[in-house]
Amino acid sequence: MSCMRRGNRSTFSEFILLGLPIRPEEQGQFYALFLAIYLTTMLGNLLIILLIRLDFRLHTPMYFFLSHLAFTDVSFSSVTAPKMLMNMLTQSKSIPYAGCISQVYFFLFFGDLDSFLLTSMAYDRYVAICHPLHYTTIMSQKLCFLLVIVSWVLSCISALVHTLLLAHLSFYEDNTLPHFFCDLSALLKLSSSDTTVNELVIFTVGVVVITVPFLCILVSYGRIGATILRAPSLKGICKALSTCGSHLSVVSLYYGAIIGLYFFPASSNTNDKDVIVAVLYTLVTPMLNPFIYSLRNKDMKGALGAVFRRTFAE
Repeated sequence: MSCMRRGNRSTFSEFILLGLPIRPEEQGQFYALFLAIYLTTMLGNLLIILLIRLDFRLHTPMYFFLSHLAFTDVSFSSVTAPKMLMNMLTQSKSIPYAGCISQVYFFLFFGDLDSFLLTSMAYDRYVAICHPLHYTTIMSQKLCFLLVIVSWVLSCISALVHTLLLAHLSFYEDNTLPHFFCDLSALLKLSSSDTTVNELVIFTVGVVVITVPFLCILVSYGRIGATILRAPSLKGICKALSTCGSHLSVVSLYYGAIIGLYFFPASSNTNDKDVIVAVLYTLVTPMLNPFIYSLRNKDMKGALGAVFRRTFAE
């Protein structure tokens, strides 16, 4: 086992990722499946970014946030999927210590950024339905940029705090991670150092980047529901569903995975359950988001149709 010195402590220069809980004879099938999922994620989200960029009708606050969400989904999947696919293809399970720490940072960064962007989108939907006459004034370009910048800064700080604390831990008893990427909680379990501060920071920062945004989203939709119920009509309900349906679906996927992972522990093999849920929110959810927004959104379908017509006309 390769080790290196950090001050007066020893730590591994690499970690061993055990990968997915699948049988060796199934590796080829799962490799093809996850490669297809990753490529679909890339193409779908990049297509959304391209459509929003090309179609001036989509230059609105809602699609401004959506383009950032699509970029985040591409980046989030790219943090873990390429390394996982490479390990499956080459049967290599190692990842350098520096690569592992970097993976933790970017995984946390883009995961937190997802949460903040979904919250900004919820606020945008709240203003659109509850204050339609003042929508343009409230959701100004300045506010939209400010919300995105604040989301990036808070995500950067959150990820940096976790990563710096992780970098001070020692790992000299076991370097085998029962996961397909460097998961923060899995690394803390391996550490031979005292992780009390790390766990306290995870709880504290988790409240800020996960719980508070989720509560803000619930409040936004609570007010949207109250506004609709004040003067219920079929037209109003259909408009609200058209406006909020896609966002609600994405929020349900994102927070559903988190709730399933942290609030409903498995009764048997916890590690396998954690890995499977991680596959859902690192690979499957980012792939589904473009389909949700394109299939349920007439503006996106219109923009896609216009691009195809322009392409074939040329």
